[in-house]
Amino acid sequence: MTKEKKAVYTGVIAQDEDGNYFCGTYLLDYQKVASGFKLDDKITIKTIIENPSDKSQEKYPMKSKDFALANKKKWVKDDSPEAEEN
Repeated sequence: MTKEKKAVYTGVIAQDEDGNYFCGTYLLDYQKVASGFKLDDKITIKTIIENPSDKSQEKYPMKSKDFALANKKKWVKDDSPEAEEN
């Protein structure tokens, strides 16, 4: 049995006026969101890195490529209400 990582943040995908996808204060990888997610999807961010982009780093100092839909049981904490909704 493998030990799962704790979630960094759980929230909803949004898009700013510059076209950036974000969740809370975290910038999301544009290509990953565009290829498999949609606005308002509830996701769980598993890991974050410093945002390497000069364009968006001031607004979003941290970025994530490691996130998934929050309704997948492996991404939901056992003590969260979402785990019982499925």
